[in-house]
Amino acid sequence: MIHKHAGIDPGIAHSHFNTQGEAPHRQLLAWRDRVGHIVDVLPALAHVAQGFSGRIDRYTIGDLVFTDSRTNPLKIERSVARISTDNTRCYVFQVAMEGGLGTVAGLYRQRNAAQSGLGILALDMNQPFRMQRPACRVLTFFVPRPLVESSFPDADALHGRFVADTSPLTRMVCDHLAALNRNLTMMSASAVDSALRACAHLLVATFGKQMRLTGNARAAARAALFGQVRRHIRAHLHQAHLSPESVLTTLQLPRPTLYRMFEHEGGIGAYIRNLRLREAADELVKFPHMAVMDIAYGLGFKSASDFTRAFRRAYDMAPQDLRAQVSGSQRAQVAATANTDSWK
Repeated sequence: MIHKHAGIDPGIAHSHFNTQGEAPHRQLLAWRDRVGHIVDVLPALAHVAQGFSGRIDRYTIGDLVFTDSRTNPLKIERSVARISTDNTRCYVFQVAMEGGLGTVAGLYRQRNAAQSGLGILALDMNQPFRMQRPACRVLTFFVPRPLVESSFPDADALHGRFVADTSPLTRMVCDHLAALNRNLTMMSASAVDSALRACAHLLVATFGKQMRLTGNARAAARAALFGQVRRHIRAHLHQAHLSPESVLTTLQLPRPTLYRMFEHEGGIGAYIRNLRLREAADELVKFPHMAVMDIAYGLGFKSASDFTRAFRRAYDMAPQDLRAQVSGSQRAQVAATANTDSWK
């Protein structure tokens, strides 16, 4: 059930949703409908049989979105098929206020971990993830890509990173968001906008400090080098000769420096492979009649079988399955639109 807040500044779009307004067997489905434009909620028989408790307040100020949600335990997923067919490309910062964030599985297996404590999780909505959450309360901040990328070199490296609520800077950010959440309905739209943008910069600084990319001249040099390497890889992604060795040779970098730079991605070789797989997923959807083998060879894979194995390990499906899933989803959308039009 959705309610509007009567006294809030009209410049702030606000809605409140609570599953308790639905019959128990409909509660999980209602929650899926509410958040389904961003993530898929994976069904559980217990929720269907016993009901599902979830409530969320959503605030939109221009291009910024902020939510406060409480839910029972649940599983959510943003799949490569979903990413390849929607336009959501922002960054998301989640602050666990109660209960922790549970287990988060991302693109890089080294970041798959139980985030049971309080802290901040960063997600790139242009990359897949799966979450197993306990009963929790989470503040979520959706930040446009340009705002993050203007302050953070190659911001897609944020995906799946978690900062525990143990440092003064992290606690300050968490306290700032919590205070904003308490006072938001009494603030003007311009004040909320300013507070959220200040918080976005604090969040970026927090993760930059964790990655040793901010703080002094040495950190600035490290950040510049990090950006140079990632831009080089992206520029040569479709070239078969691209490899850790070619990056070392071309950019004349010390091997230990390069490998430390990408240790959170599982190494530079894993980073290159994952970027190629992500690009392949887009091409599989964008060019449905192109042979899988041509896409594989065009992104430096030695054979279609090697590509298929790597794709399945990364996304839990074969390339052909992704195409079938996207095609089925598109047909369902067309059918739903046709049914809607027939009732007009």
